This record gives sequence, C-alpha cells and structure tokens, in this order.
Amino acid sequence: MAKLTRRTVLAMLGAGGGLLGVGYLLRNVIDVPSSNAGPGMMGEMQTYMQMFNRHRELRRSVEDIPGGVRTTTESDSPDLVAQLRAHVSAMYSRVDQRGEVMCMSSSLPTLFRRAPDYQRQLTFTPKGVVAVETSRDPEMTQAIRAHAREVTGFVIDGMPAMMAGMMDGGMMGGS
Repeated sequence: MAKLTRRTVLAMLGAGGGLLGVGYLLRNVIDVPSSNAGPGMMGEMQTYMQMFNRHRELRRSVEDIPGGVRTTTESDSPDLVAQLRAHVSAMYSRVDQRGEVMCMSSSLPTLFRRAPDYQRQLTFTPKGVVAVETSRDPEMTQAIRAHAREVTGFVIDGMPAMMAGMMDGGMMGGS
C-alpha cells in the first residue's frame, strides 16, 4: 500500500471541500424534484442534469465549416433524443429572444449577447439534432467554435466538464 504524503492528503481535502461546495450549489440551484419540473428554467436545469448523468449515451461530432460549425448530437435512447431536442430548441428560443440564462458554459454568454451576429439552423434527425451555426464576423466564428467544443467536452466527460466550466466563470456569466 502506498504512503500518503501530506501534500496528497491536503490536495484530497481541498478537492473534497470543492466538491462539497459544488454539491451545495447544485442542490440549491439545480436540483428540482421530478414532480415539480416542467417548462422553464428549472425544468431546463433538470434536463441538463439528466443529460450530464447520461452523457455516455450521447454521440457528438463537430465539423468546422466556413464561418462556424455543423454539429451532430445523437443517441440510441428515444427518451434522451427527446430531451436533447427539447433542450436545443429551448436554448435557440432563448437566444432568439435574447433571454440569457445562468449557465455552466464559459462560451455561451457571448452567443447570447451577440445573437443577431450569427445564424442558427436546427434540424432534427431520427436519433438527435444537427445544428449549423455561422457568422461573417471572425470573433463570432471563434465563439461559435469554442462553444461547440465546450459542449463536446460535456458529452465526453459529463459532470467533470460542467464543474470545470463553472470554475472558469461559466455559472457567473463569464466570457
């Protein structure tokens, strides 16, 4: 059995304390009983959490195209496909209405603030969604691509990617 150094123990305590803090935040900000979750922000947050918990059931590809990206996100689980479609549709509606939400993304706030500066097209596939986002503005193109890659991190890594996004200022509307 390997010996634990003081540095290792302190790092473990620090990480544990950080996780407790994040857990407290998530419990008070995001956790919504299923019976009360419906449309609106709290229902969307519950959907986020369910998708994070089931991230291994999602597949995602990102293709850089002139001025932006084409992303494809799919699943073999019909209920997860329905959640994914509802989530992306709701986010596009919020962007269209400039109804910025508190989010776990460090790149999304830029897309909300500059919604008129880029085009969005959403297509449902039998197993998910294809989103095409483009702009003529090079800064927006960069923001679009950054967000696409951030979401891919959420799909690949699940909750740890979300927590990293929160630590980078995403929950506070950074970027």
